[in-house]
Amino acid sequence: MSRSGFMQRMVALTRKEVRQMLRDRSNLAVGLLLPIALILLFGYGLSLDVEHSPVAVVMDDTSPAAREVFAAFQGTPYIDPTWAPDMQQAQRRMLAGELDAIVRIPSDFSQHVANGDAKVQLLLNGVDSTTATSVEGYVGGALATQALKMADRAGGKAGGGGVVVQQRMWFNEAGISTWYLVPGLLVLIMTLTGAFLTSLLIAREWERGTLESLFVTPVRPLELVLSKLIPYVVIGLIDMTLCLIAARWLFEVPIRGSLTVIVLASFLYLVVSLSMGLFISGVTRNQFQASQMALLTSFMPAMMLSGFVFDLRNVPAVIRGIGEVLPATHFMNLIKTLFLAGDNAAIVLRECGILALYATVLIVAARRTLRKTLDR
Repeated sequence: MSRSGFMQRMVALTRKEVRQMLRDRSNLAVGLLLPIALILLFGYGLSLDVEHSPVAVVMDDTSPAAREVFAAFQGTPYIDPTWAPDMQQAQRRMLAGELDAIVRIPSDFSQHVANGDAKVQLLLNGVDSTTATSVEGYVGGALATQALKMADRAGGKAGGGGVVVQQRMWFNEAGISTWYLVPGLLVLIMTLTGAFLTSLLIAREWERGTLESLFVTPVRPLELVLSKLIPYVVIGLIDMTLCLIAARWLFEVPIRGSLTVIVLASFLYLVVSLSMGLFISGVTRNQFQASQMALLTSFMPAMMLSGFVFDLRNVPAVIRGIGEVLPATHFMNLIKTLFLAGDNAAIVLRECGILALYATVLIVAARRTLRKTLDR
């Protein structure tokens, strides 16, 4: 009898939990949809391989031997070679972040080919050290293959076409991965501080019922939004300061751009993250759901789809499009450029303009989530 009663209670409780689970769509999304999304994302969407890397070729020598080197790069899916008329234009494109590398063929290249001591110069964009290392291997492999062909045509002589690559890395001379990762950590920390923490604020007020006390006050939605933002702006600025101090003095990452621009850009992104968190909080009105949504829509995308780990140029167009929509992607590109490459007016104006637009839209959206509560 007791065993029968136990089973009845277990069946009844299990039915209740199943129904509650089916009603809680956020739990179902985390338990079922998130694993599927991660499997597809890592299996098909993200890759550490570098393909179609933009490489400029500066040909100071236009001999047939030099043209064969340019042709060697066209035979691989990993490199997209473009011809640059002079070194100055190629350098400008590198500074603008349009190139992963520059290959310079010197004016005396053909003269040294026959002697087997021909050299080409390879300049790598070290802002992304992982991509730079891959491109260095691809360029070296293409030149080695071409050198074998040239040696074969020369009768198999050892001195019939060897090419030596003289490599230099810009913006990250030592090729240290920390220089690449630490600026990205600033983005992740500010995303966590901003979107994740503030996503609980309005939801907490709704759950505790304290927001209702504002009904009889003249407080307006914009005032409430700004009052919620200000304390966390201070926390975010403290976190930003700690990141900058650690980057410069603990990890010895160079800060080549203007510190004022870095601070202003970081503040702008902080406002974006805080506004996003408040918007999520106002929409969900539940702390648990708000934390889940903030994790799925801010922190995880910032970690995987912003260019922090994976080069967005090597992912499918759909994934790349999603990454370009994220505010973290624009701040990631901006902060790495400011740290390692220095001030680039075009990149600063473009990315700061996009972040300012995001901040405006999200503040207005967060305000409207409270309109029915305060403006009746």
